[in-house]
Amino acid sequence: MDVKLIVIFALMAVVMHAPVLNAKPISLVERCWCRSTVNTVPQRSIRELKFLHTPNCPFQVIAKLKNNKEVCINPETKWLQQYLRSAMNKMKKAQQQQS
Repeated sequence: MDVKLIVIFALMAVVMHAPVLNAKPISLVERCWCRSTVNTVPQRSIRELKFLHTPNCPFQVIAKLKNNKEVCINPETKWLQQYLRSAMNKMKKAQQQQS
């Protein structure tokens, strides 16, 4: 047999028996969800808020609206800062009551 043919069969055997990984490609893992943010979103149209913090991206806030659209909100928005402060205070009070 030809040496090239043996090498091809050997490489095919290695590839076929290599373990399959379930990890996502690096480009998908390191990509930020929010490429742009909005400053004004009617608070009554928000159904839920998601907070994301990934190693290579700044703090991100994603709002799912009642019409099922998702928008990224600027985390420096005044009402959002007040909401976060209020939520943190409620969590601290709940922890103190449990102690």
